[in-house]
Amino acid sequence: MDEVTKLKKKPSKVLAVDLLAYYPKLSLQQVADKVGVSKACIEKWKQDPNFVDAVYDKYMVSFGLEIPQVLDSMIREAKAGNVQAGRLVLEHSGKLVKNINVTVDSPFEKFLKAVPDAEIIEDEDIIDAVEIVDASFEQLPPRKVEDQKERTRNETIATKELIKKAERNAKQKNWYRWRVRAKKVGVEPLKGRRPTPAQRQEWEKSIMEAERLADSE
Repeated sequence: MDEVTKLKKKPSKVLAVDLLAYYPKLSLQQVADKVGVSKACIEKWKQDPNFVDAVYDKYMVSFGLEIPQVLDSMIREAKAGNVQAGRLVLEHSGKLVKNINVTVDSPFEKFLKAVPDAEIIEDEDIIDAVEIVDASFEQLPPRKVEDQKERTRNETIATKELIKKAERNAKQKNWYRWRVRAKKVGVEPLKGRRPTPAQRQEWEKSIMEAERLADSE
């Protein structure tokens, strides 16, 4: 006796299968009450693969009966202007193809396709085809021959300029930070655009001393 026959000989299980398949929103306790067994019994049945398969098969029958109604609703929506509904209906009926294959042939492939199947391609035809392919590509510009010594000298000059620029930027940032610190503690800025190293050192010391006094207050 197969498992399906065994299941049919137990009316309580058959009823449980129908309830779980047709009314999936019912709780296990509600199903158990309607079947006349305990909730634990329903939970035990759900662990049986044959019982689960029976519920699934019965649900798919119910699902199949709902599809025509769903499609009918989608058709009404599509007629009303719903693009997504129209797409679903066309996809279901196989009238909408999503994949589009674009093939781009090379000049040589185009030449081969233009030759009739019965025609024999001679060696000179292949040579002509190669010439056609070559003619379809633009000529590359002539290679520029440089003096390596001149190139090295120019690259060295450019590198030095970059280093000088980086150093200037670093000095300006450092000078700006010192001016902000001086303003914060009330130290007057240095007079003149190019103070001597000694003047700059003395000014920085006065800023640090003012900061120390401010911190100690």
